[in-house]
Amino acid sequence: MKTKRLCTVGVIFLFFVAAACKKEMGSAAEKLALNNHDTVFVHPGLLHKQSDFDRMKSKVGAGAEPWLSGWHQLTANPHSALSWQPHPADTVYRGSDGVHRENYAQLYNDIAAAYATALRWKISGEDAYADKSIQIMNAWSGTLKGLGGNNDVNLAAGLYGYQFANAAEIMRTYKGWAPADFSRFQKMMRNIFYPMNHAFLTRRERCMSHFYANWDLCVMNSILAIGVLCDDRDLYNEAISYFKYGAGNGAVRNAVYFVHPDGLGQWQESGRDQGHTTLGIGLMGAFCEMAWNQNDDMYGYDNNRFLKGAEYVAAYNLGDAVPYKPYTNCVGVVQNEISSGSRGNNRPVWELVYNHYVNRKGLAAPNCARFAQRVRPEGGGGNYGPNSGGYDQLGYGTLTCTLK
Repeated sequence: MKTKRLCTVGVIFLFFVAAACKKEMGSAAEKLALNNHDTVFVHPGLLHKQSDFDRMKSKVGAGAEPWLSGWHQLTANPHSALSWQPHPADTVYRGSDGVHRENYAQLYNDIAAAYATALRWKISGEDAYADKSIQIMNAWSGTLKGLGGNNDVNLAAGLYGYQFANAAEIMRTYKGWAPADFSRFQKMMRNIFYPMNHAFLTRRERCMSHFYANWDLCVMNSILAIGVLCDDRDLYNEAISYFKYGAGNGAVRNAVYFVHPDGLGQWQESGRDQGHTTLGIGLMGAFCEMAWNQNDDMYGYDNNRFLKGAEYVAAYNLGDAVPYKPYTNCVGVVQNEISSGSRGNNRPVWELVYNHYVNRKGLAAPNCARFAQRVRPEGGGGNYGPNSGGYDQLGYGTLTCTLK
């Protein structure tokens, strides 16, 4: 009798061991596939591919809406003007270190201009705008030596890293960008922005939920974008792996940290304020789109988990009631109710999310659709206030992301 019982226990034990091994093997296989991904990147292949530019050019040329209204938003923005002059700095400071003056506005304004003029070139075909974009990027790659400030410098390295890489990715095919100058820009991104990005994601601290989701997300975006710009598969894989398996709040299962029975996914910063939740949607949307253009579907990862989070954030910021699970973390943050701070915050982030899930994939995203309608046509840097928050997204999604 005792022998029979021991055999039964042994069988049960082996069953669970086999199940655990199967799960671990599946995870290992997924990681192996990630590392063995085709090493050839799509170029241009960050937020926009050449097919996207062909669509924009065709629709604007035909006077079709809403692309034409999006184009007018772009051309009316002073950052897209040929008169724009860059103001590069040797060191960019974000966050007071008690010694240096913060000057990061010089960088985010010039990035907005480099991106806006790059778009104008791709759609109008006028080389003067390409030359302006290149002028701005050459000025910075020939001047910038480092990033400084307090801990907020990680936000600068993340936000401006991925945005600058996007402007350069658009312009990489322009015959007027000298190979040596493009190489110098790549080195700036790899040697100044990436090391700070990498150090942040690989930090070792007692509590990895110390930083809110937007910190990790902007850094993940920068690493992924620099990986594509520099044709470095290891950097790209680093960002993709963190999205899936990372310990911090930028990983998708931590950013959309609880899925309610109604299918809405509570965003990790919902108890903090709505300005940061909508920023998070913009950052995760940008990450998913850049990966999509390299043939990796992060939008759909974990049963469209990002869609559930975006629908939750959109619903609450449109005035709807949403369920809320009290949030706590390991540094003592306790948020027992959803925050109404900055509720209704407008950012140019919704066209991208709406067009992917609804027009590209044919899924239901009614709250994202309503928010996209509300902010259409989306503007860019400078259209949402003069401070850094108005430049957290590259914008112009009505022009660039509308599919039909």
